[in-house]
Amino acid sequence: MTTIRLPAANPPGTVLGTAPGLTESADDYRATGGYGGSTAPDDLLAHLAASGLRGRGGAGFPAAVKLRSVRDRGGAPVVVANGEEGEPGSVKDRWLLRARPHLVLDGLARAAAVVGAERGVVYLSDPVAAGSVRRALVEHPPSLPVEIVETGHTYVAGEETAVVRRIDGGPALPTAKPPRPFEQGVGGEPTVVSNVETLARIALTAARPALRRSIALSTLVTLSGGPAAPVLTEVPYGVPLRTLAAGLGIPDATGALMGGLFGGLVGADALDLPLEPGALTAAGTALGCGAIRFLTPGDCPVATAADAAAHLAAESARQCGVCVSGTGAVGHALRALSAGTADPDTADSLHRWSQGLPGRGACGLLDASAGIAGSLLRAFPRLVRSHLAAPCTRCAATPPDGRRLTVTVPRAVTGSGRVPAPLPTLDSPDSPDSLDCPDSPVVSPALPLPALKGTP
Repeated sequence: MTTIRLPAANPPGTVLGTAPGLTESADDYRATGGYGGSTAPDDLLAHLAASGLRGRGGAGFPAAVKLRSVRDRGGAPVVVANGEEGEPGSVKDRWLLRARPHLVLDGLARAAAVVGAERGVVYLSDPVAAGSVRRALVEHPPSLPVEIVETGHTYVAGEETAVVRRIDGGPALPTAKPPRPFEQGVGGEPTVVSNVETLARIALTAARPALRRSIALSTLVTLSGGPAAPVLTEVPYGVPLRTLAAGLGIPDATGALMGGLFGGLVGADALDLPLEPGALTAAGTALGCGAIRFLTPGDCPVATAADAAAHLAAESARQCGVCVSGTGAVGHALRALSAGTADPDTADSLHRWSQGLPGRGACGLLDASAGIAGSLLRAFPRLVRSHLAAPCTRCAATPPDGRRLTVTVPRAVTGSGRVPAPLPTLDSPDSPDSLDCPDSPVVSPALPLPALKGTP
């Protein structure tokens, strides 16, 4: 099960909140300043620009730029709260929708006011989260019509053009770009597709604009790896990756799988990097959705890479031939490398694919697969050579299985101690993540990290 850990100092109003094991009611949210404040839409846009808030869905695009782009295009804009997180190591978005739906809906309404939207959509696949959002909409009817659109849980379903396509009644599959949603999205109108954590931070900024910088410079992270339970927590930018590993119980971490799968693998030397998007990008990796899987001395990075490649190959939308063949080739090569059956030229093939495949698919899945291959070669070159020379005993004990990378979503219960029952869904089956959770939340003591200074 996944543990929710409060930061060392957890002031009221952080995205994680003061009672993350409970589903927040409208009254609870209003009691902490939610749905209040007098920040006008234009002022909020200025605060977001000054804060430097970037999206938390993975790409890290500046929130103010996205909002302004849609506002300036006119038409009848639409705002979408994107809660479909496809990265197997991430749980923050589904937890937010389960536990703090009012914070997300408040942010959705604030973003809609900025761009002049008259329609909002909450897009997700988790039936427990859908039930929580429906109850929240009844508790506090929004200032604009908000509908819930459900989809199947896949790696590509949260990609912005796939989101638009599904909301418009099609399959949740990416489309060619341009146009991008801010140009022509839902119903042909300019559309903001915003990650739910981004919207949560917009709501906090509207309520406490004086603290805009600290709101923008902290983030939710999902930490996993080793024998300890995965952890969902909130940390300020700048914390060294090694500190996060030690807080998880892996002081001797040998590397990490970064950004879910999109940031690729890094070695032990990279663990001195700060958790800060710019620094990580400059080092050739990425924060992405904030999911980090640390490697222990007992883990083989080749096996981890094979797991990641197997997951990506299985999740291909199969509408781009180069993606089907490319992810399949990378997955097969890494599987052979981990099994000790790779050809002598396998490393050369992996290098060629890591250079030639990015940018050739309709979404980022192929890029992630190529990135996994390239990052393994960069971070662990001697290990790759040793696998070509002889089978690896650690890999032999852990044949590739992409399911190992999945982290279970922590449940939030109501004030009465009951797990909210999911309401009927449209056409998507229950996610395994929502069925394997315990019947009560697990909130552990604070993760030993620097305090979130100044965050409301």
